[in-house]
Amino acid sequence: MIVVNLDVMLAKRKMSSLELCEKIGLTQANVSILKTGKAKAIRFSTLESICSVLDCQPGDILEFVED
Repeated sequence: MIVVNLDVMLAKRKMSSLELCEKIGLTQANVSILKTGKAKAIRFSTLESICSVLDCQPGDILEFVED
């Protein structure tokens, strides 16, 4: 299973979801879907934007956990 640690990275960077939305051009609903792990997919361009804004690597956001 892939776990999304977006909320952890936001907390580490002291950034709100709304601020991230404004900087990467996603809706709050889409960021919420990512944060809760309910997303079925993520575009590389979106992941790239998130990593750029949060100054992190994709592995800081996405984690593989065995069921």
